[in-house]
Amino acid sequence: MTFPAGIDGGQRLRVTGQGMPGPSGAPPGDLYVDVDVEEDPRFERDGADVVTRVHVSFAEAALGGVARVPSLENDETTLPLDIPPGTQPGAIFTVKGQGIPRLDGRGRGSIIVAIQVDVPAALSARAKSLLAELDAELRGAAPSEPQRKVAGK
Repeated sequence: MTFPAGIDGGQRLRVTGQGMPGPSGAPPGDLYVDVDVEEDPRFERDGADVVTRVHVSFAEAALGGVARVPSLENDETTLPLDIPPGTQPGAIFTVKGQGIPRLDGRGRGSIIVAIQVDVPAALSARAKSLLAELDAELRGAAPSEPQRKVAGK
């Protein structure tokens, strides 16, 4: 038995003549298959579209670049996605025609990409200094020492 591309969980397939034999030698009935689709950790399904999150660095979000979007083809294949300069966290991009095949045969859905900007949890002294300098440049002020947490305050 083959399942049509694009079938979703909760749908039912009928396979004619593959059920239990009828009484007194009557022909077999139909077999009904209830479909349950396993979730993929990379995607959330929305009809023929799938939603995924792609992580980019602060520098990639600010300067622009090319992110790699997971593909439905297999776990190793990715699709390029141009990230424009100034991309904000949570920005949404659409990769058309790369989603789930439509049951009616009219093309494929899209991959909806939500951008997640990764902020480093730990910085070297040099990285802190460079970020302080960048912050000052962006604010139009003179660079200052990064603020330090004071215990008990």
